Amino acid sequence: MTTRATRSPRRRTVVALAVVLAILAAFVVRLVDIQVVNAKEHLEDSFSLGMESGRTLYGTRGKIVDTTGATLATSILLYDGVLDPLNAVKGVAKDGADPTSTDPDDRVSWEELAGRIAAITGQTAEEVQQIVADARAEDEGSRFAYLKRSLTTQQYRDLADLDLPFLSFEPHPARTYPDGAVAGNVIGFVGSDGTPLEGIEALQDECLAGTDGKVRYQRGKDGVVIPGTEVSQPAVDGGTLQLTLDRDLQWYMQQLVAEQTQDLGAASGAIMVVEVATGKIRAAAEYPTVDPNDFDAVDADDRGSRLFRYSYEPGSTFKPVTAATAIEAAGLTPLSTEVVPDHEVFPNGADISDSEPHDTETMTLTGGLVNSSNVALSKFGTQVSPEVRLEYLKKFGVGSGTALDWSGEPDGTYLPVADWDNQTYYTTTFGQAFTVTAPQVASVYQTIANGGVRMPLSIVESCTKADGTVVTPDLPEPERVIKEQTAADVSLMLENVFAQGTLAEDIAIPGYRMAGKTGTAQKVDPETGTYKDNLYYTSLVGYAPAEDPQYVVLTAFDEPTKIRMSSANRPAFQKAMTQVLKHYRIMPSDSTTPLLPLTQ
Repeated sequence: MTTRATRSPRRRTVVALAVVLAILAAFVVRLVDIQVVNAKEHLEDSFSLGMESGRTLYGTRGKIVDTTGATLATSILLYDGVLDPLNAVKGVAKDGADPTSTDPDDRVSWEELAGRIAAITGQTAEEVQQIVADARAEDEGSRFAYLKRSLTTQQYRDLADLDLPFLSFEPHPARTYPDGAVAGNVIGFVGSDGTPLEGIEALQDECLAGTDGKVRYQRGKDGVVIPGTEVSQPAVDGGTLQLTLDRDLQWYMQQLVAEQTQDLGAASGAIMVVEVATGKIRAAAEYPTVDPNDFDAVDADDRGSRLFRYSYEPGSTFKPVTAATAIEAAGLTPLSTEVVPDHEVFPNGADISDSEPHDTETMTLTGGLVNSSNVALSKFGTQVSPEVRLEYLKKFGVGSGTALDWSGEPDGTYLPVADWDNQTYYTTTFGQAFTVTAPQVASVYQTIANGGVRMPLSIVESCTKADGTVVTPDLPEPERVIKEQTAADVSLMLENVFAQGTLAEDIAIPGYRMAGKTGTAQKVDPETGTYKDNLYYTSLVGYAPAEDPQYVVLTAFDEPTKIRMSSANRPAFQKAMTQVLKHYRIMPSDSTTPLLPLTQ
């Protein structure tokens, strides 16, 4: 029989237990609230009190690929080895020993471990020990010191296999260029800190750059991460940048331009290949060049692109522009004639000479181009007013640069007509008294070859963002520069330059009709303001097949010394164009060049 006396203690026990359970439940609820429901808020509070540790999550820099998708630049992971000096000097327990034992017989000493580490990192054991000693000298309780930065993946794996609790690793991306110097002057490079310093790397950083994230967490006194304290902000990788360059063609052109530049004793050389129908640059080879993997190995002047940054007076390569202007603005034809001596003093006192002596001849406009006669082009060209002539130079791109928008790319210069002196009045007809870049010259020939329509030059195909979005460059619209018939007339004259000129045999490619022109540009001495004596910037530019143009090839050499005139370019052009036609499997011509009369 249960009495009141026996019920009372039991009731008190039940009540006490209920109170304990209620209190425990309150603690559980509060714990869940702190560590689950409002965990982020409380973590932020603890981080703000200086209890934060963490590491950076690096956004990987995007790839640069060629037109076929072949990789030209990519990112790899390197690792920064980090030591915990406080725990490193304690050594580690031997296999099978009590990990808490401090008996030296049970532990592998720090000195021995430093030797094992050094054998992997390439340091000496003394150097590794000194890193820890220096950190502890500064702070006896130091928990952080860099062992070595930029460890390779193999070094990282070998160190990780040592299973040392005081050794950790911070991964970070680094840039590598699988093909070395191939397109090095165009691609550019990044610094050791990941900052883009040259070329496409710098120009297209908005596409390529990743966005770093971060992992934050709290560590206990023993350095172990406290569970549940991690907060992550994910990284975003950079995009993939596709260029118009063809890696295999680029490689060939770089071998060729290096060989030819050295054979000619030139200061530098370049070969450029442009697709006629699109304006896309398929090769932009230069010598000297740079390997972006080791850019410190070359002079600073050789790390960028001269091809896109150097401007010069184009000389005879711009004579076709004068011919096109005379045809459209003065009603001339390829068979229009002028009496042409090899030297003439014009009524205004201008003194013009041809590069080679010849008898006075009645030359056609075609003959003036084929013979590259300064006197002839002066007479034909000045049948058009200076204002209209300057307008055509500008229509062909003089003074407006290119759509490449390259860093440091000159726009080209010209004088207003009001500033033309007596000599300039004539020299502008044969490529002097204004400046252009090699890409601008290539653009002129692309325009003529494309029926008078200029396609903006381009070297970037697209950027594919990390989320798959494809962004294409914002290029100017194609522009008609001259009439289709004018382009056809000038193109036929340029065919005759190759077919009947002095360079015909040297540049001929059996089975193909070709068109083009040489140029020997005088160079101005910046110290005197006068032309250098017997030093030139030589070029040769043309396209094939002439009846259905597919590709423009330009070769240029700065101050060749063994052959000083534009004839220096013949072997390079012939080999370059031959390779282009083979590479793209362009069918031979099914006709021959109609020959036009050069004289009357």
